[in-house]
Amino acid sequence: KASDFTTSFTFKIDTRNLTTFGHGIAFFLAPAGIVVPPNSASGFLGLFNETNGHSSRYPLVHVEFDTFYNLEWDPLDIKSHVGINNNSLSSSNYTSWNASSHSQDTGHARISYDAARRNLSVSWTYEKTSDPRESSSLFYIIDLTKVLPAEVTMGFSGATGANMEAHRILSWEFDSNLDVIEKRSPNRRGIIVGASLSAFVLLASLFVMVPLFLKRKQRKEKADKREHLTSINGDDLERGAGPRRFSYKDLASATNNFLFERKLGEGGFGAVYKGYLNEFDLMVAVKKFSGGASKQGKKEFITEVKIISSLRHRNLVQLIGWCHEKEELLLVYEFMPNGSLDSHIFGKKTHLPWSIRYKISLGVASALLYLHEEWEQCIIHRDIKASNIMLDSNFNVKLGDFGLARLMDHELGPQTTGLAGTFGYMAPEYISTGRASKESDVYSFGVVLVEIVTGKKSRYGKIELEATLVEKVWDLYGKGELISAIDPQMGENYDMKQAECLIIVGLWCAHPDINHRPSIKQAIQVLNFEAPLPTLPSKMPVATYHAATSTSSNSSGVATATFSSAKLGR
Repeated sequence: KASDFTTSFTFKIDTRNLTTFGHGIAFFLAPAGIVVPPNSASGFLGLFNETNGHSSRYPLVHVEFDTFYNLEWDPLDIKSHVGINNNSLSSSNYTSWNASSHSQDTGHARISYDAARRNLSVSWTYEKTSDPRESSSLFYIIDLTKVLPAEVTMGFSGATGANMEAHRILSWEFDSNLDVIEKRSPNRRGIIVGASLSAFVLLASLFVMVPLFLKRKQRKEKADKREHLTSINGDDLERGAGPRRFSYKDLASATNNFLFERKLGEGGFGAVYKGYLNEFDLMVAVKKFSGGASKQGKKEFITEVKIISSLRHRNLVQLIGWCHEKEELLLVYEFMPNGSLDSHIFGKKTHLPWSIRYKISLGVASALLYLHEEWEQCIIHRDIKASNIMLDSNFNVKLGDFGLARLMDHELGPQTTGLAGTFGYMAPEYISTGRASKESDVYSFGVVLVEIVTGKKSRYGKIELEATLVEKVWDLYGKGELISAIDPQMGENYDMKQAECLIIVGLWCAHPDINHRPSIKQAIQVLNFEAPLPTLPSKMPVATYHAATSTSSNSSGVATATFSSAKLGR
């Protein structure tokens, strides 16, 4: 049975101000009794050699801080990097990391394994140096029980080659939920220190035996990440989240004192300004909360920082930093040259070609799949809409604005979160009950798909008999006139098969009945033409759902109210 564990350590890598250096350090998990293999210097990091680069005899998993580029196995697109490796010299997942910029600085690293979710994750920060262009966390889904034996050795290994470099482990803590099994002396711990000297290098490796009989510590309950985030602890944000702290003076300078002409947009939480960070030669988007340091403003601020900074996905916006100073709350994001989706499909900008629209649809779906099913906890976004879908220079999707997001365990159903979001995108059962779910996010996604195809905005009608965009398109579907729903600006420059697919999947996701919506994974399968199109009713169904109401102590049961309406919320 696999066990959870968390290990934290501080370290220094000193490149000695050299232009070439190497090769790095690694934290590893390996079978008990493993020894330093011969000829394992340089890029082998003391763990492999030319004969066991992908060994099954001594399978191991390691997290590497790799300072030297090896053409034979390192990623082609980056040089030095942090990687998670599964019994291989090649990293299964990795991110760019500039070793020289952090040379001699003390790094704080945290590696944890969630056995239930099979999630191995690593995060790191530095005391003095930071680079907003770098990621500071990484994860890899792996079942360690299928890779490693019952008894394992864990520890650190480092190596150099023809180039010089100094490695230091300054402190190390390890915690696990393993049961205690006393063997011989209860205080006995095995420590193996191995060193190997070659003609060119000194290879130092420290192995600490942990043969599954660790003394169990009483672990603290995990902090509730979903609610009660009403106080700001800057040190906690900086260490746990990864993004750097900026001074208000720096951000005011970057935005020319929040000049009106720098304003990119404005929403319910405040305004977003275009800025330039001289220190990093980087264009950024600075979000300034209008609520200031009020209780609600703080809650939204910390929710966004703690959630988005823990995520790493190509279709999620990257949080670079934050500021809490002078009663002001600010977030710093990577700048998106092409703005938000709504400005292209509803605004006056040049209309998007069909290939870009379909690409955007798949990008949003990919982001939602990651949030709902692929990260260690399920994240309900609660505000998926066109204005929160950002586009980079190549029109790749970057989903943003996590101020309303909520965390929940994957196995839990809809959670009562209180009503929040944007009318026109909110599912009918969510409006009625205030219970957010993956299905309510899928509903919002469906509305966005319909908007992308039609070029029309979903509006929450103020007139009782006014039909919504989804209702109008569903009516065309029932009449067999889907072609009439396609944005007229497209002319004939679109793929009819893809257009039909996008509309039908959009309606399917925006089905009024929560029980008839697909999961985001099912929707993606259809969008990729890996599954057939669903057959929908010719007329849009009437929404039927149950909203639990509060009951008094003398109530004999849980009272429910059934709502049935074709024009919900009006």
